[in-house]
Amino acid sequence: MSHKPTTVNDLGEFTVLIDVRSPAEYALDHIPDAINCPVLDDEERRIVGTTYVQVSAFEARKIGGAMVARNIASHLDQLFRDKPREWRPLVYCWRGGMRSGSFVNWLRLVGWDAQQLKGGYKAWRAHVIEQIALLAPRLDLRVLCGPTGSAKTRVLQALAAQGEQVLDLEDLAAHRGSVLGAMPGRPQPSQKGFETQLMQALAGLDLSRRVWVEAESRRIGRITVPEPLLQRLRESPVVEIDASPQARLDYLLRDYAWLGDDPQGLADKLGTLRELLPKEVLAEWQAWALEGALPPLFEALMARHYDPLYARSQGRHLAGLPDAQRLQCEDLSDAGIQALASRIASLP
Repeated sequence: MSHKPTTVNDLGEFTVLIDVRSPAEYALDHIPDAINCPVLDDEERRIVGTTYVQVSAFEARKIGGAMVARNIASHLDQLFRDKPREWRPLVYCWRGGMRSGSFVNWLRLVGWDAQQLKGGYKAWRAHVIEQIALLAPRLDLRVLCGPTGSAKTRVLQALAAQGEQVLDLEDLAAHRGSVLGAMPGRPQPSQKGFETQLMQALAGLDLSRRVWVEAESRRIGRITVPEPLLQRLRESPVVEIDASPQARLDYLLRDYAWLGDDPQGLADKLGTLRELLPKEVLAEWQAWALEGALPPLFEALMARHYDPLYARSQGRHLAGLPDAQRLQCEDLSDAGIQALASRIASLP
C-alpha cells in the first residue's frame, strides 16, 4: 500500500470519501458525495474541547482517545465489515490532523489502502474559493431582469428545458431573494454549502456557450453571492422581461398561492418591512394577509415596494441595462412562459 500526500485533485481516484468531522461540521458543508463517519460526535467534541481548555491537553487526549477508538470500532463493524481488500477510502477532517489520521491508521491496519486528504476540509474550502474566482470571470453570461412577478425563475427553467445553459442562483440558495422569498420546506444552506454547490455548477458549464442567469442583488436571503460572480453578472449583457402589471399579478397569485395557507406567517413576513412603510400601510397589508386577501395585497406590494425597489437597484447595478434587449409579454401562463423562453433563446 502506498502512503502519499493526497490533494483535492486526487478525489476521483478513491472508492469513497469519508468525512470524520462531527455531524454539525458536516451539515454546514462537506465535499460532495462524502459520507459522515464522525470520530467524535457533537457532544463528545464539546467535552474534549472543554477539557482541553479547563484541565489540560493530556486529559483531553486521554478522554478523546477512548471516544475516538470506540467510534472508529463502531464504524468498522457497522459500515465497513463487508468491504473488499480493493476498497480505497479517502479520509478527511478539518485540516488533515489527528481525527482523520487516527481513522486512516485503523483502516490501514485492517489492510485497506486508505489515504488522508492533505489539508483536510480547509484544503477543499480553499479549492472552492479558487475555482469560483477562476471560472466566474470566464462565463459568457446573459442576465435576465424584470420586476418581481416577471417569472424570471420559470423562464430560466424553460430555457434549460430547451437546451440552453442556465445558472439558477436562487435554486442553489433555496430563496427567491425577496421579503416573501423563503421556499417552503427548503431551508437555506450555509454560505460555505452554497459556495460548494455553486462551484460544482460552474464546473459543469461549457464556457464556450452562453449561460443565462437571473439578475440578483448581493444577497439572496441570508446568502451572499461571491464577489467574482457578482461582478461578472453586473457587467454582462441584459435581457429585460417587460411583462404587463396584470400578467405579473396573475403569475404571483399562482406562484405564491401557498402563502395563503399560513396567514399569520405571511403577516409576520410583511412585518420585516416596518422600517420601509408607513404604519397605516403596513397595518392594512397585514390585515389583508390575515384575511387571505392576496390579490389586493400582491397588487399593493408590486406598486409600493417591489417596483420602486427594482427601479432603484437595477439601474445602479446592471451596467448593461441601458442597452438591454426588451421583450414585452402579456401572458405568463405556463404556455406563455414557454413561448417567452423560446423568444429569448432565439436572441443572438
